[in-house]
Amino acid sequence: MTVSTPNAQNDRFEKHLNVSSETMTAIDILAESTDFSRQKIKQIMQQGAVWLTQGKSTRRIRRASKKLSIGQKLHLYYDAHILSQSDFDAQLIADENDYSIWFKPSGMLSQGSKFGDHSAIYRWAETHLQPQRNAFLVHRLDRATSGLIIIAHSKKAATALSNMFSDRSIDKYYKALVHDVPEAPQTLNEPIENKKAITKILQVDKIINETNNKSTHYSLLDIQILTGKKHQIRQHLANIKHPIVGDRLYGNGKNDSIDLCLTAYKMTFISPFDQQKKHYELGSDYYPKLK
Repeated sequence: MTVSTPNAQNDRFEKHLNVSSETMTAIDILAESTDFSRQKIKQIMQQGAVWLTQGKSTRRIRRASKKLSIGQKLHLYYDAHILSQSDFDAQLIADENDYSIWFKPSGMLSQGSKFGDHSAIYRWAETHLQPQRNAFLVHRLDRATSGLIIIAHSKKAATALSNMFSDRSIDKYYKALVHDVPEAPQTLNEPIENKKAITKILQVDKIINETNNKSTHYSLLDIQILTGKKHQIRQHLANIKHPIVGDRLYGNGKNDSIDLCLTAYKMTFISPFDQQKKHYELGSDYYPKLK
């Protein structure tokens, strides 16, 4: 048995425990090796912070009563901050059986980590969709970005949809609230990390904000991306001196009082399951706004 800390009172630690008995369950081993109550261990397991290795395979386990076998290895990845994060209220937009479309709010993760996945969109879909189904992530939105995201419900569906993203056969549109007023239409194609990246500004709606007798100019942009590089829209807009409002990484976010104003609001594609054209679009209530 290998442990990294003498007790379970630290805010962040790992434990890696060899299974040495055929009669012990996951909760038995964790209760014996930590100071946590059995109820707390059940909660931690449901939040996705416990893993089991068998041979070359390592996967999450959530059932506390699962009987383990000699030779397996149990892993606990505990981070009090991560596990204390509240669930976010994602919204189901469409249930297409093979996949579903969800609205991911700003602040919600697309995927979890070894320290837990209870606040990730795919886990939300897995536990809230009726009837319940497995959930597989096929693409990602930045944590700070809100908007439409696709969740697959089988490995076959996940492969088909992932291939469509790789082939760029899914059209993706965003609304971005930016500082000042850029030209439109225009295409931004500066490479990102030496890789091709294309962002199209299709339309600009000017917004004038009057505060303390001072006028500040903003714009709500309609954007299409033809590639999907990390932080592509954020970098491209910052590069032309029109950063997204609330962007604390590439723009003036340190001086903004609101979060990143970027929303994935529309996607269209031909479904690989019924060959029908699909169109999903959020209404203006979901668009980023000055508060």
